[in-house]
Amino acid sequence: MEDEKKVSTVGSEEAGYLFQFKEDGVFLTVYPSGDSGLLFELSDMRQILKEYGVLDYDIELLARTVREAAGTPQKLADHFEASVTSELALPDGVKAEGELPDKREFATFKVDVSKDRLTAAIHFDVKANTKPPTEEMVLSALQAKHVVFGIDQEAIQRCVPEMTDFIAAKGTPPVKGEDAQIVRKFNLGDKGRPVKNKFDQVDYKNLKLFHLVKKGELLVERIPHTLGTPGTDVHGDEVPAKPGKPKPLPVGKNTAADGENRLIATMEGQIVDNGSRINIDPQLSISGDVGVSTGNINFTGAVQISGSVQAGFTVKAIGDVEIKGMVSGATIEAANVYVSGGIQGMNRGKIKAQKDVRASFAENADIEAGGNIYITDVSLHSELRAGKMVIVEGKRGLVTGGFLAAGEEVRAKVIGNQMNVSTKITVGVNPMLQQKYQETCREYAEAKKKLSQLTKALNTLGKIDMSKLPPNRLEQISAMTRSQFPLAGLIERNETAIRKMEAEMDAMKKGRVRVGEVMYPGVKLTINSVMKNVQTEEKHCTLYVEEDFVKTGPY
Repeated sequence: MEDEKKVSTVGSEEAGYLFQFKEDGVFLTVYPSGDSGLLFELSDMRQILKEYGVLDYDIELLARTVREAAGTPQKLADHFEASVTSELALPDGVKAEGELPDKREFATFKVDVSKDRLTAAIHFDVKANTKPPTEEMVLSALQAKHVVFGIDQEAIQRCVPEMTDFIAAKGTPPVKGEDAQIVRKFNLGDKGRPVKNKFDQVDYKNLKLFHLVKKGELLVERIPHTLGTPGTDVHGDEVPAKPGKPKPLPVGKNTAADGENRLIATMEGQIVDNGSRINIDPQLSISGDVGVSTGNINFTGAVQISGSVQAGFTVKAIGDVEIKGMVSGATIEAANVYVSGGIQGMNRGKIKAQKDVRASFAENADIEAGGNIYITDVSLHSELRAGKMVIVEGKRGLVTGGFLAAGEEVRAKVIGNQMNVSTKITVGVNPMLQQKYQETCREYAEAKKKLSQLTKALNTLGKIDMSKLPPNRLEQISAMTRSQFPLAGLIERNETAIRKMEAEMDAMKKGRVRVGEVMYPGVKLTINSVMKNVQTEEKHCTLYVEEDFVKTGPY
């Protein structure tokens, strides 16, 4: 009984505190610490009280005693439940009977919230002889930064004791909305491809030229854009989602919206799709020849001619032109030109297409295409100019005489003949681009000459006393002065166009000539501006330029 009445103590004056567990209560003395600061935490004091079974004590008095450190005993509680003689499991760093606690300082750390407020990271500043902070300290720091959402308790428990930097909280990022989609219910990619029969033979007379639709037919279906899903940042605030981009229906001529997300044709005709608008052009069908009975044709849509086009007549169309018969000394202008019976130029007509030209043969013809020229039999003494390729294949695949020019490739089975007829071929430069370049250069030179003459004249007139001139002469000088500006604008536009075309022509370095069977002497080649006169027969080969020389490789 005497042992139970004696005083049990925890701490010492050196430790900075002293607990006394007496029969009449629990007392705490906190000693002045001078400049060294407290050697313990308030939580250590509370843990000691807990281990001794002190359940009912004045916590405010405890905090004030620790803060004031007056060196006088303060009674915190009237009783305690633990045996004063038993050995207690005290908190880490706290020793009974005057032993010193862990004097190491807590490592400092900071909470770093990302700019988008979707993550909160803990960064430690670990120095020698420091100990990890408590989980409560980390949680309090997060709360001080208003981090309340997405806190990773597992990461805190794992990383705080190791004092390794970690992501303590993660928000939920927003999900961007989907852009609207325009789904076309037609495919123009197979347009102009010859139809194959059941024996896999190509029928060049059935070219499947037009993509026709009926009134009320569905052209486009739009999948609307979505608004996205909002997220939540680590502060618990909503992060708005970026909505997808809307797209308008490509309403064009003879098409109309059917509801909010459907586009239909309002009449029968041919689809003309320029990317931003879908138009329906009605097809003009002519049963017979284009000649005296029809006059010249100038149509905004597509034209189908079941007969031929006679000499001296013209057919122009914004869409495609299909001619089942022949073209004899006529002029045809269209997006695509298809001639089943062939072209007899008669040295007077011309075929001009924005895209492709297809014909069974060409004789004394003048043909120009922005895309490709396809001749399925022979080309005799004709001028064929294509922005991309000239292809003479199928049946004989023969090119004899004339001039062929292509931006990328000329391909034929036989080029020239055994009589060494002069046949000229140029590849590697878009002939239309080259022609436009030459025209622009001429226009540029003329405009500069005019501007120079005008400037000299105005300089001379500037030396005259204008007050002595009659009104009509003054008006002439004023008109001359005003005319300088459009000329200067034209010169500037031409300079820009010339530089652009020169860059495009410089980029064309892969021209080639492919010979399926044989090329005879008498053929004159220009590939990427490098010339070659064929002296011997070249068989089944490809001619190209390498290191400024025309070389021959495998077909």
